[in-house]
Amino acid sequence: MDDPRDRDTTSWLDAELEDDFDEELEQEIDDRRIPEELRALLARRPKSTLPRRFYFRELLRLQGELIKVQDWVVHHRKKIVVIFEGRDSAGKGGVIKRITQRLNPRVCRVVALPAPTEREKTQWYFQRYVAHLPAGGEIVLFDRSWYNRAGVERVMGFATEDEVERFFQDVPEFERMLVRSGIQLVKYWLSITDEEQQLRFLMRIHDPLKQWKLSPMDLQSRVRWEQYTKAKEAMFDRTNIPEAPWYIVEGNDKKRARLNCIAHLLSLIPYEEIPHEPITLPERVYDPNYERRTLPAELYVPDRYAEIAPPRG
Repeated sequence: MDDPRDRDTTSWLDAELEDDFDEELEQEIDDRRIPEELRALLARRPKSTLPRRFYFRELLRLQGELIKVQDWVVHHRKKIVVIFEGRDSAGKGGVIKRITQRLNPRVCRVVALPAPTEREKTQWYFQRYVAHLPAGGEIVLFDRSWYNRAGVERVMGFATEDEVERFFQDVPEFERMLVRSGIQLVKYWLSITDEEQQLRFLMRIHDPLKQWKLSPMDLQSRVRWEQYTKAKEAMFDRTNIPEAPWYIVEGNDKKRARLNCIAHLLSLIPYEEIPHEPITLPERVYDPNYERRTLPAELYVPDRYAEIAPPRG
């Protein structure tokens, strides 16, 4: 006969998996919230050929491998830096979110620096980035990086051509220094077409939940598309070094971009599975003389959804 405890465990695991899928489905639904004004435009957009079930299954598999990378990094005190660059709305945040989704934030953290302060503007250009580099046993993902100088700062006139030229002369040696110090440095550029960026910007304009993602600088990037293209090409020419090459991720299809980027990142890291001691849950200690107090009702958050019936079937 089946052990009822096995059925209970299976039900519990199924519920946990449902929570995992729900978390990703929330983001998937958010991606598909299409304002009425854009439906005709969106109808002309090429559809992703990845089946949703395959995407979810593969994403969970890759995230399982990322956990092995995390264990390997901690065990061997490795240091990894991954840089994500690309045009506004290219999908950098979406890839980063899927990488970090199931990792320990004490091991893998995201750095997304604001515009430099007046004090930082007087520092050595790389100084504010150096403060966020990893120690042993850490992974750092830069959502934009020191390459701001080669991109937005150059195009928008926040840096002079002399400063840009000095950056191009300095950055290869700076990155070689990082690699010599034991950091594995990986650089990704997420690439989208002119038409795809236009559509994503329009979706943000018409969606109140996404308008916060648009800044005046983002809007200017539409006006200066060709200037950003020239700046990107110069950046690749001057900073694509053997110690830290650039990798371009085609980003028009968000799902493919996420899977391709994570799979490629895994292929660059020589990790292996770290053995773990079996974990057993210790028995709880009971004190027969302890009586749990009843806490005041006002301490509890009201259950506003208690009357919502679960779906049938």
